Amino acid sequence: MLKIGLTGGIASGKSVAASRLRELGAVVIDADALAREVVEPGTPGLTQVVGAFSRAILAPDGGLDRPKLGALVFGNPERLAVLNGIIHPLVRERAAALAAGAPKGAVVVQDIPLLVETGQGANFHLVLVVDAPDNVRVQRMVQHRHLTADEARARMAAQAPRDERLAAADVVLDNSGSKDELRDAVDRLWKFRLAPFAENLSRHRLAPRAGGPVLAPANPDWPAQAGRLIARLRAAVGEDILALDHVGSTAVPGLPAKDVLDLQLGVADMAAAERMAPMLADAGFPAWPGIFSDNPKPSHPDPADWPKRLHGNADPGRAVNLHVRAVASPGWRFALCFRDWLRDDAAARADYLAEKRRVAKLHGTDKSTARYAADKEGWFTDYAAPRMDAWARRTGWRPPPYAAAESEARPATRPEADTDGAGSGTAQS
Repeated sequence: MLKIGLTGGIASGKSVAASRLRELGAVVIDADALAREVVEPGTPGLTQVVGAFSRAILAPDGGLDRPKLGALVFGNPERLAVLNGIIHPLVRERAAALAAGAPKGAVVVQDIPLLVETGQGANFHLVLVVDAPDNVRVQRMVQHRHLTADEARARMAAQAPRDERLAAADVVLDNSGSKDELRDAVDRLWKFRLAPFAENLSRHRLAPRAGGPVLAPANPDWPAQAGRLIARLRAAVGEDILALDHVGSTAVPGLPAKDVLDLQLGVADMAAAERMAPMLADAGFPAWPGIFSDNPKPSHPDPADWPKRLHGNADPGRAVNLHVRAVASPGWRFALCFRDWLRDDAAARADYLAEKRRVAKLHGTDKSTARYAADKEGWFTDYAAPRMDAWARRTGWRPPPYAAAESEARPATRPEADTDGAGSGTAQS
């Protein structure tokens, strides 16, 4: 099933978006409703809350007196942490049970106000954030919830800042306008991204990529997008991943590229790559059929030294090439070294950009990027590889420790650079 995390600040319009998603056919799981459910009279949750805060937080009918409990924890981080430590695990357990009962191929939307604050983004295929400017949200709370402006700002201050929510978003739904405008935006998202994504996911099918190579201006958000995907891959596959890095042109600051993120997943061997293939497909990264190796480079001419598997994207809204290679293999090292060389050497970046533009011009009318990738191979082999090897010897380059966290969160041995997937000759950016 397609798992969506939906969040937004108070008065952002998240409930309107959730309601429309339900009308379109999504299974919506409301974390706020579950938070009330797990502390109903007679539940273990209520027993735990009473044990932590005493029977003084009970109403005369034996239920939870929410205003009284709220007064105890609001503005008291220690008490709030105790309450969250009781409620959040119970809500997650109940939400997981509801999601497991959803039909095969469903779009399951978990409406979680504190998704960002609780660090749950990596558990979903996509995170949707409903957003509105702070002044608009204050105005809504004053008009519709009868709060003062100061009370509204205090409620907002108790949540993650707006910029943190936006940084966690794969999709931002702008709700600075009317409810109808927000519903229309949800409809478009459903039609063009969520429904096709769910269908692709259920079939372990790659999303179509139309058109030939088009170089986009460098996007400063590419590393953040890669970081979110890396976190999801780690959550989905876990211990079999020995290394996971953002490579390719989108990992080189300032370098124009096709809007395709190249990621490199390091494994112990190709047997491990085969074992994790179904898990990668479930995570939204089905395998490209028939791709079993990279093109050899002069330093290691034997084709047997260059095995790999290539996975792509089921999500029609984010193109990805996921290169699965054995750690310490020539292909794995080449990808990282090429990236770091480009990041460090302005002349190399300029030369590579000129080559990309030359080949993109040749194949601008192609219906795919296969010939674009193939035509760059001569440049990689004859021109780039010798210069890159000389740079590595001169600088003492070594790959980053592959037992560490993803490259977006750790320093590289040299200033970072990108490899377009290291010239595998298949669907490179």
